[in-house]
Amino acid sequence: MTYLGSFEQLILFSVLQLEGEAYGVSIREDIEERTGRSVSIGAIYTTLGRLEDRGLVRSREEKPQGRPGRPRKYYALAPEGARDLRESYDAIR
Repeated sequence: MTYLGSFEQLILFSVLQLEGEAYGVSIREDIEERTGRSVSIGAIYTTLGRLEDRGLVRSREEKPQGRPGRPRKYYALAPEGARDLRESYDAIR
């Protein structure tokens, strides 16, 4: 099991809950809605990068449809991330 910090757990729970629609802004909105806590978008992207490097999330880029700009990067829970999140949750309970 990989140790998960509380912010990493919040991010992983949001990625799981958003089911394929998880990108930086949607994750931030989900966390703020659930916790009432303001979260920096930079902290979210930094944490997502670290979680991806550890193999706990996977990402895919999609070109914008009907809007200008860069491709949006979507995140999904990797099997290892789901396992670690479940084990962290069980340990807390």
